[in-house]
Amino acid sequence: MTPFTIQLTFQGDLSFFLKSKEPRLERQLTERTSVKDVIEACGVPHTEIDLILVSDQPVDFAFVIGGQCEIDIHPVAQNSVTLFPEHRLQMRNIRKFAADGHLGKLVRDLRLLGIDVAYDREAEDRQLIRVAGENRALLTRDRRLLMHAAVRHGYYLRSQNPLEQTVAMLRRFDLGPVVAPFSRCLRCNASLEPAEKENVLGQLGPLTKIYYNQFRRCRGCGQVYWSGSHFKKLQKRIETIRSLLGGRNAA
Repeated sequence: MTPFTIQLTFQGDLSFFLKSKEPRLERQLTERTSVKDVIEACGVPHTEIDLILVSDQPVDFAFVIGGQCEIDIHPVAQNSVTLFPEHRLQMRNIRKFAADGHLGKLVRDLRLLGIDVAYDREAEDRQLIRVAGENRALLTRDRRLLMHAAVRHGYYLRSQNPLEQTVAMLRRFDLGPVVAPFSRCLRCNASLEPAEKENVLGQLGPLTKIYYNQFRRCRGCGQVYWSGSHFKKLQKRIETIRSLLGGRNAA
């Protein structure tokens, strides 16, 4: 097959993933290749891409490039979509997630806000991919993991700061409307339910038995929660996240 040249333009913040950081690239191909493989060979995971235009026409990841063309690659929009809305590649209503083992602080923040996040600090890549296949979006800083063909949805966290990661992730998946603080277990991710004091006395310390009367218990692991001395610190964390979510300070 005669070699041919393609032009790729990465829109928005997708140049973050490119070695040159320049949004426009030129590549020479010697065989028919899927547009997904071409884009990911540039370093951009398919989970970060919401729209692909080949010669101004929308295509999906399976589209095969067989000749000279221009390709425009668009990220997930943070506002309303007006360009080819019916051809967008990423779901807008994902509410369940899986996080890799390096994101423990992010997971704690998200569970504190009531977001469903599966997490195992010791999980290997194949386990993460399997869990992500259970209608969960994969959260990671490993772009090669996001490029796996079995990973349908995910998000690469640009920042290494847990607070910035939390806000960026909430924005990416538009989770603000579903935030429900103190509704999920920080330990195992199951939901919490009200618990009568007499039913949890065996799990309480002497002072807790005296000074507290309202409790919640995890439906999964049985962990008991109450508004102890740590509660104000957690509330402050939630207020900080909400403040940043409403502003423009998150990465």
